[in-house]
Amino acid sequence: MAISLTKVHPLTANPNISIGVAFPLDEINIFKGTRTVRDQLKSNFLNLLLTEPGERVNEPNFGIGLKKLLFEPDINEDVLSETINNQTQRFIPQITLMRVNTQFNPNEHLLSIKIDYKFNLDNTIDSIQLNFLE
Repeated sequence: MAISLTKVHPLTANPNISIGVAFPLDEINIFKGTRTVRDQLKSNFLNLLLTEPGERVNEPNFGIGLKKLLFEPDINEDVLSETINNQTQRFIPQITLMRVNTQFNPNEHLLSIKIDYKFNLDNTIDSIQLNFLE
């Protein structure tokens, strides 16, 4: 009989302990927090994506600043992927970027960015979809 072993991060073992602050900061998440390492990594990744470079105190290089892309006439997906990948490797090495897809609909003034990534802890795949409206 084969036994299946699953990696469990020690911080995730107790569901009554918050690991960090959930994002976005609102009336629910500010008190709830994150309960698993995966949830905290996703929250950290979202924070990295939405932070403008220079916005974070003592970390002037932290952030990608996706909101500024709204007013760009042409988005170079390769440069965007490389920027996200470099920032992720530097600030959140526990995840690996897999794919970045962008779509801009000029008629609706909508920019959609979908990012697929992998948690290095257990190789599970997750994604984040961000929609920006002008």
